[in-house]
Amino acid sequence: MSELITAELVDLDLSAETKDAAARSLAERMVTSGRVTDLEGFLADIAAREAQMPTGLDGGIGIPHCRSEHVTEPTLAFGRSASGIDFGAPDGPADLIFLIAAPAGGDADHLSILSTLARHLMDETFTGALRSATEPERTAALIRGDEPAAVPETAVPEPAVPEPEVAGPAAEPGPERDAEPQATTDAAPTTPAAAEAPASGAPSEAATDTTPDATPTPAAPFRIVAITSCPTGIAHTYMAAESLEKAGQAAGVEVFVETQGSAGFKRLDPQLVADADGVIFAHDVEVREKERFAGKPTVDVGVKAGINRPAELIAEVRQKAAHGEAGAPARAAAPMDKGADAGDGFATRLRKWLMTGVSYMVPFVAAGGLLIALAFAIGGYTINKAPSVAEHFIWTESASWAALLFQIGGVAFGFLVPVLAGFIAYGMADRPGLVPGFVGGAIALTINAGFLGGLIAGLIAGAVVMAIQRVRIPPVLRGIMPVVVIPLISSAIVGFLMFLVIGKPIAALQKGLTDWLSGLTGANAIILGVILGLMMCFDLGGPLNKVAYAFAVGGLANPNEGSLKVMAAVMAAGMVPPLAMALATTVRSRLFTKAERENGKAAWVLGASFITEGAIPFAAADPLRVIPSAMAGGAVTGALSMAFGCTLRAPHGGIFVVPLIGQPLLYLLAIAAGTAVSTALVILLKGLRKPSPTHPAPSPADDEAEVTVAA
Repeated sequence: MSELITAELVDLDLSAETKDAAARSLAERMVTSGRVTDLEGFLADIAAREAQMPTGLDGGIGIPHCRSEHVTEPTLAFGRSASGIDFGAPDGPADLIFLIAAPAGGDADHLSILSTLARHLMDETFTGALRSATEPERTAALIRGDEPAAVPETAVPEPAVPEPEVAGPAAEPGPERDAEPQATTDAAPTTPAAAEAPASGAPSEAATDTTPDATPTPAAPFRIVAITSCPTGIAHTYMAAESLEKAGQAAGVEVFVETQGSAGFKRLDPQLVADADGVIFAHDVEVREKERFAGKPTVDVGVKAGINRPAELIAEVRQKAAHGEAGAPARAAAPMDKGADAGDGFATRLRKWLMTGVSYMVPFVAAGGLLIALAFAIGGYTINKAPSVAEHFIWTESASWAALLFQIGGVAFGFLVPVLAGFIAYGMADRPGLVPGFVGGAIALTINAGFLGGLIAGLIAGAVVMAIQRVRIPPVLRGIMPVVVIPLISSAIVGFLMFLVIGKPIAALQKGLTDWLSGLTGANAIILGVILGLMMCFDLGGPLNKVAYAFAVGGLANPNEGSLKVMAAVMAAGMVPPLAMALATTVRSRLFTKAERENGKAAWVLGASFITEGAIPFAAADPLRVIPSAMAGGAVTGALSMAFGCTLRAPHGGIFVVPLIGQPLLYLLAIAAGTAVSTALVILLKGLRKPSPTHPAPSPADDEAEVTVAA
């Protein structure tokens, strides 16, 4: 592991006049040192982070920072400006600029070092030493912690509180440090908290005991637990923690901070939380597991408030505790939220909620769809007119068995919309969302609103439950809320909206979509095939892929000629990327690493089985060449499938359901054509790649080759 900062990454005479120019100047040093692969891409990531919140801090400090896929290892560059640069700090321009770069999946050790540096930026001795430094080598060593910061002659050291070491690999930053109690009240009798009189008029035992051997018992200090977090979880998170801890020491208050940063987070001891007198949330992203702090006096502010005015926050939470104010009960995090990144915004959460519903729906699709497809294969396309097998079943007739398969599959398919709606609501609001979600989905079927109606019903159900959960409820009623009150009220609201307000417009839209699919011919059908092919191959099993697949599967609930063509085009396009990568590794193996060649063997089977994710290892290693190639092939296959009029009644299966496909030979031809296009493009693009010193071109003989990321 190389050093976090070297002399080459230090500029003691930074001449930039704007924050963008400063970031570019320092980023160019990172590119020169081989730690950033794409300057413009990295600067775009920095700009995106700056757009979320200014990175200027009081005291003349600017800390532009981001996590980026263009960063090869955690890196820090430092610049000192004589004139100052505006980074949006309240007290004016910054003269100390730290550009912090972390890989998208940054390693915890280095991120912990970065977090320790962020804490020490709150130390005036440390920043003073940086302002007086004259040599890049010594400056880099100071930041790394190789040599201590010199204490200015005018400073008066405090022997009772030793200064922390400067950031370095030996430091124990981040959650591990925060989880340890900070001894802030060793001299409790002399602290302000200890000097306060008891709230009641009764004297304490220590005050009334006049025996010579009596030892006064100090009053327990006020105890605060705090959460700090910011969108990237690198700098502000830890600076706020340091600031709150120091302010707590000054006020005679115990402060225990849980930093929810890039290095992960270690939960505060539950007993510590239970014993806390107050809570401070200094955050710019959602607090994880917020329900742990329910019912306690709470101050909720942005992370910069934790840095700039920690004493005010501590005073405010103490005042709330003195007045007996309690925070609103926090709802439990939804299942999808528990695994969410700290910086997830609404669009990301919406996608996860929708994908939750789709993921629970897919097994019903696979089981029901394949059973129906087998029924058609055995009994013909008129099997859907067979009488109920509960009333008429002949054990020796294949038609009866085909009818049995069809009717079982039809029952499974009947759950598609309710399951979709129920689990979208579940992803939003946890188990309380299931009942209104399923009710809304069932109503969507009743009013013929179909797949689209189920999607809307699930979102409405989740939103209604989340709104109900935010209402303050007397403690005596909390036990019946999830069992009686929430299901009752939410189901009534969702039912009212679906039956009387939005259900009919959605049903009309669903009918229009179905009619449009039924009438697809000629150029319109081919254009739709191209769009679906591009979507299936853009993220290889990701959200866009799932949207296209869900669109196709939704049409199978009420099949017609158009919806069956869509299903065929979607499956054909989804088979192309892994098949193309498998073929490319066979035809031009020298362009791929050993690991990729091994993955290519498995990709034959995955592609043939319609598992698009088989191409992900190739896309992860070389996205700029693999993904466009896959999209081109998928678009060709989707267009040809629609042009040939291929149909498919099974939602999955790959080549193993070819007998159930309309125009099977032309269908296979469409897949072969798209695979050939993708293969040719990826070979061409990889062949044009110039090997770099850090990423030499792999060869078949290189048994130790690793997957490399393309520049």
